[in-house]
Parts: sequence; C-alpha cells; structure tokens
Amino acid sequence: MKHLLIKIPLALSFLLPVLTWAAIPATPVMTLYKFNGPLQVPTYQVGAKGLGARAGSLTQGTSVIPCLVVRNGRALTDAKGTPFVSFDIVVDSSKASGLSATKAFERAFAQRQSLRVQNHHCPPNVRRVINVRNLYALEKPPFFDPPGTGNATAAEREGKSELDQIVRRFHNSAQCAGVNQRLTGRRARLASAWDDFIAKNRGRWDKTTLARAKHLDYSMRTAIYEGHLDRGCSAYGACERNVVVLSVRNRAVGQCLKRQGCRFAGDFQGVSSDVSQYNIWDAYLTQISGLTACYLRTDLADKDFYDRVQAMYTQNVEDAERILYGSEADLRALFPGNSMSDLTRLRHYYHPPAMGKCFPQQKRVEYMSGAVAENGPDHALIANTRIKVGAKVAGGYRFQEFRFDQEDWGDRIRIEDNYPGFVVDGRKVRLGGGGGCTAYGVSKGCRFSKVQRYRRTPSWLTAGKPMGLQCSIQDRGESCRGSGRSRTVTVGGSCDVDMMPVTGVR
Repeated sequence: MKHLLIKIPLALSFLLPVLTWAAIPATPVMTLYKFNGPLQVPTYQVGAKGLGARAGSLTQGTSVIPCLVVRNGRALTDAKGTPFVSFDIVVDSSKASGLSATKAFERAFAQRQSLRVQNHHCPPNVRRVINVRNLYALEKPPFFDPPGTGNATAAEREGKSELDQIVRRFHNSAQCAGVNQRLTGRRARLASAWDDFIAKNRGRWDKTTLARAKHLDYSMRTAIYEGHLDRGCSAYGACERNVVVLSVRNRAVGQCLKRQGCRFAGDFQGVSSDVSQYNIWDAYLTQISGLTACYLRTDLADKDFYDRVQAMYTQNVEDAERILYGSEADLRALFPGNSMSDLTRLRHYYHPPAMGKCFPQQKRVEYMSGAVAENGPDHALIANTRIKVGAKVAGGYRFQEFRFDQEDWGDRIRIEDNYPGFVVDGRKVRLGGGGGCTAYGVSKGCRFSKVQRYRRTPSWLTAGKPMGLQCSIQDRGESCRGSGRSRTVTVGGSCDVDMMPVTGVR
C-alpha cells in the first residue's frame, strides 16, 4: 500500500495542534497576596486521596505559575470546589534582590500572556499545593531602586527649609540605601534607617528637628503614593496630595487613636504608615512601588519616573510642612472657604475608581476567586477573574470571560469566549449579590446623564459629610515639565468621581 505524502508549509504546521483540541489561555503569572496578612502562607502535600499535611510555606509577594493537580480525572479541590494548585516559582520574594527579579517577572508575565495550551494540568509527581484563593493575577513587577548613590551634600543644598534639607540628605544616605535591597520587611527597615540616620546626625541637628523631618518624609511618601501618580504636577494632583497630608495631620493632632496608628500626639509617622489607615503600606504593596525608595537621590534626577516623583515632592513639601507644623492660619490660607471645624475633622477620604468593582448593568456576571472548568478530560483553572455565566448544563454552566479596562471616563467592557466547550463548576456560581453599588462610587444623590462605571462605597460614607477643598497651586502639568502657572482647583465635594474627602467621621 502506498502512502500519500502531503507537504505542509511550515507556517501552517504550527496551527495543526489547534485543530485537535480547543486552545485556551495558559494560566497567568499569579502573586501570593493577602492584604495585611501573615508574611508566610502555608502550602500542603498532595496526598494519596486529596489534600495532605502542611508542607512548608510561601512568602507574601512570591510570584508563581499555577497548575491543576488532576488525579483519576478529577482536579484537587476542597469540598466547595476551590482548587488547591501546584506551582512553579517565578520570583521568591524571600530571596529576591535586584533588578534581575524584576526582569524575571516581566519575562514570565509576557510569555504566559501569549501562550495557548490544551489544559492547565500539572506534570506528574508534583508535591506541594496552595489554596488558589491566596493567588492574584497582578501585573506589577517587583520594584528596586537602580544601583548607585546620590550626593548628600548637593541634595541638602536643594532643600527649601531645614526639614526639607534633612529629608533630602536622608534619601541620599547610606541608611536609606539599604531599605529597598530586599523585597520583604521594607516598612520596618525604613523605620530602622531613620533611627540610624537620626542617631548619626544628632551632632548637626537637635532631636526634635530630626524627628520632625522624619515625620515630614513619611507624610510626603504617603501623600505621593496615595494620590494618582499619573496626575503628576497638575493642580488637581498637587491639591490631592495636600488633602492626604491634612488627613494625616488630623489623625495625630486633636485626637490620637491607637487603632489608627497614633502612639503619641503629633505621631505623623505612625498614622501615615499604618496599614489599616493607608493600605499602600501593606507588605506586598511596598514590594511593587517606590513608597520606601530613596526617590530623592540626586543621581536619579534625570531618570524616568524618578524625575516626576522628585518634582511632585518639591511641589508639595512646603505646603505639607505648613499643614503638619503650621498654625490654623496656615490651614485657612492653604484651604480657603472651609470652616476650621470641617478642616480639622477631615480624617477620611477615598478614591472612587479604586473601590470595589461592580457591574449592575450587566446580567449574570460572577467573580471567580477560584474554580475548575472542564471540557471532557481537560481541566482549566478559572481564578481571580470574572465570568459571564451562560446556560446551565450537567455539572455547571457554560461561560465566557468578562473583561474590562478601567479608563478615565469609565470601564471598557468586553466579553471573550476564551474557553469554548468548557463548563465551570456549578458549586462556584451563585447568580446573586452585586449590591451596594452607586454610579461612579459616589453619593447616591448624585445624578449623571450617562453612567459608565459603578463602584462600591465605604461603609463610613454616610457617617460624615463629603467635603470639597479648594487649593491655589502652581500647575506644572501631569508631565511636571511645565513652567508653572497659578491655578485654583477643587478636590472633592459630594459628586467628585476621582477623590472624595469626608469630614466628621470618627
């Protein structure tokens, strides 16, 4: 019998596997993250009949590529259908240091985004698993300052006040240089670095002045990273930072609550870096931002990102010093048109776009913290994503991925059929909830001609009064490269869809 030989062009040959099974997206790089949670999260053995005994742990911020452990045609889950997944480590946050970790994450992230596979099964003989609900598909890589050192003397000369000079000298010191060399423990190392810097410089400045500089540094770090970095040196962005500093002041002046991080009157360091009050100080979030960086280093002044952050600091530091250490007359001058009572009771605010996402205008949308979908013998991990629930079938539901991009004007929604033929575990579908949403995440009384984003509101919103604060600022634009022109802006008010200061909340 003769065999017919058919030559297939090389480009077409790459398509042949797709014809034999439904190609689905590979599991993404996922990061271990539990807000304000323990540093170590347990992992477990794969037992003969399911989940085994505890076997070690992973450190918050570790990034992995997860896979499903499938035995005898069933994926390893708990009784409610939540998968326990095995993993390959991309970056171990307990060991990583330097820009090589950043590049490793970026490389793996890009590779996984473009990869299509038949299923999400693990290879044989994997030994450890973790609850997938501890993993999130987060895009930001580990952050490290570039190697190098600044000029402390030159930095000090750039300061406009004594406290500003000390802050700049600290950022260019050997003490600051050690803070961001590792991913874990950055918040504690920053505090220790300031203690060491103060001890070394007591001969130059008195104890009170050094302490005030430390508190100013912490307040400015919080103001810059609590605000929207992309607003740069625009008048709105600068006013937003002043509002954050005002909230820090009011948590340590006039009241001092231990539950808000305040250890003594005037403890701006304590309140501004308390994770329960300003979540940017969460252990993982400090790993992916420049919050604890030496961002005022003189050798970074012409580097992308650092040039803007330095300009933002310079734009606000004089106002911040007046807010923290000035008089009530300073507050009136910086925030005209508000009563002193409202100004000094402003301790809370939120950014509506960053609040909990919800889509009441869309039907049958479910958030999947972790579930398994099946298509015959193939299993797929559906985790940290939303789905559009389709028809009910044996074992669960047909579904499509519900994706959205957060734009300035609203949410750009798209429905993608990335898992054709797969059925998601019915135990993980509720087809309910989704309440507590308002248009743009602001007060219910606000009216808009067209709504293109919904968000949840904080539980304390009705306990206070939404407040607009007016600032007169030298506007240098989002790029921070403008020459500067005086501009008056208002941040907040009952229907500001970007920032909502609220006064009077206890």
